[in-house]
Amino acid sequence: MPDPGSSAASDAAQDTTHDTTHFGFEDVPVSEKAARVRDVFSSVAGNYDLMNDLMSMGVHRAWKAAFVKKIMVRPGMKFLDVAGGTGDIAFRLREKTGNSGEITVCDINPDMLRVGQARAIDRGILGPNSGLRWVCGNAEAVPAPDSTYDVYTIAFGLRNVTDIPAALAEARRVLRPGGQFFCLEFSKVVLPVLDRIYDGYSFTVLPKLGRYVARDEAAYRYLAESIRKFPDQDTLLGLIAEAGLEQGRVANLSGGIAAIHSARRI
Repeated sequence: MPDPGSSAASDAAQDTTHDTTHFGFEDVPVSEKAARVRDVFSSVAGNYDLMNDLMSMGVHRAWKAAFVKKIMVRPGMKFLDVAGGTGDIAFRLREKTGNSGEITVCDINPDMLRVGQARAIDRGILGPNSGLRWVCGNAEAVPAPDSTYDVYTIAFGLRNVTDIPAALAEARRVLRPGGQFFCLEFSKVVLPVLDRIYDGYSFTVLPKLGRYVARDEAAYRYLAESIRKFPDQDTLLGLIAEAGLEQGRVANLSGGIAAIHSARRI
């Protein structure tokens, strides 16, 4: 897989210390990144789930199942799923809880939220008793009061925010004391040889899939580049701790192609 490297991790951790930040391998004004990320996901929203299956050969489903399996649930819990527009994590949480809790899906992109709401309708999940709320909002400024949620999840979204430390601080803010934090994200491959194979795959196959399936090669080139720029496992653990979240842990998936980071607000 693309190797984030120490300098890339430092860049990701310091997105707002300069006037520019990274959008993939491109330097852009800090004020422009969120809009550019919204544009990327607006472009691919309609094919997002199909592309996930093609890109990962279906493995993303196992990653998400493992992610949700780690979450401890009890009746009546309040969940916040950030960057979860298409509902993948929310639907799994709803099934795990037996629809006994309240799940808020928060995404910066209205088009992704519309896809998620349409998927909910297709599943017959409708009305005020569905246990699902759909909210348009930024991970760096979550539209919720302090100490609102028992569980905060973010899957394949943290690498797209402009200011990662700010998003992690927001996670802590909206969690209740004792609340659980979970992040599923692409990470650094830890197996020899696999890293080179995945790196080649990311920068050759992914853009071609984007071109022919989603009709947007640039969006999937950005995906590969954003993975390379994202902090590695240990660096992200450090950022989580700096945000005031404690008991941080990491579990690698598929040799580190993805990783689950977890922590608590104490």
